[in-house]
Amino acid sequence: MRLITRVAALCVGLLVSYQAIAAQLPQRWVSAGGALSEWVSALGGEARLVGVDTTSQHPQSLKSLPSIGYQRSLSAEGILSLRPDILIGTEEMGPPPVISQVRSAKVQVELFSAQPDLPTLEKNVTRLGRLLGAETQAARLLQSYQQQLDAQQALVVAVQSKQKAPGVLLLLGHAGGKPLIAGRDTAADWMLQQAGGHNLATHTGYKPFSMESLAGLDPEVLVFADRALTGDAAKAALFKENPILDSSRAAKAGRVLEVDPTLLVGGLGPRLPAALKALSDGFYPGVSGQ
Repeated sequence: MRLITRVAALCVGLLVSYQAIAAQLPQRWVSAGGALSEWVSALGGEARLVGVDTTSQHPQSLKSLPSIGYQRSLSAEGILSLRPDILIGTEEMGPPPVISQVRSAKVQVELFSAQPDLPTLEKNVTRLGRLLGAETQAARLLQSYQQQLDAQQALVVAVQSKQKAPGVLLLLGHAGGKPLIAGRDTAADWMLQQAGGHNLATHTGYKPFSMESLAGLDPEVLVFADRALTGDAAKAALFKENPILDSSRAAKAGRVLEVDPTLLVGGLGPRLPAALKALSDGFYPGVSGQ
């Protein structure tokens, strides 16, 4: 009986200790970054979110939360009205005076890197797991993510042993207006490479291109992301506003693919492996899915 009593007392002590530690973790979260919000949800922390920015569109349930506006143009009043314990975002979050004002209000502010690479992703998810008290879940998610990317890489290597990588451009626009072209050091460039495409853009970041320059590159595949429209409406608007695209090899062959623009914000998110597979299917039709 004494042993049973001691074990019971130990279990109660551990439970109380766990509850004390959990109580010290931030309970009311505001997230200004789509990928970060998705990872919080994937780590089991969605119930702690009390507000998100406009790039936080996934999962669908996040759309019911109060919005703090676009991540680059936040207001301190909107954030503080939600009484958060913590504000998370990337270096894209701002403007800086607003972040300083939120810190001055004794809100914990955690900045993460939006650098689109796997070492940064590992650091971000591990850190989020620690802040949420979900370290084990974070390690499990990272392992699964790496396994999916390894399978994706094996697929690309196998396909490219048989055929050359297609030349691709990714266009980021708004309601079909003059698009920005995704260059190096962007999540878009990382996606194109991981999916087995060759990004024809050689600049860094997202930059406007003249339509003549774009036509000169003559991509085999066009990938577009529209921040206002989706589906056929987005594609129709893109070609209506930029008719020179009709002369590209991609348009003539019907090789025009769409990606969700929220995949390109705030670093690598949990939906990317599935998006990569979809792109690979478009880059190598009839081959990559075999």
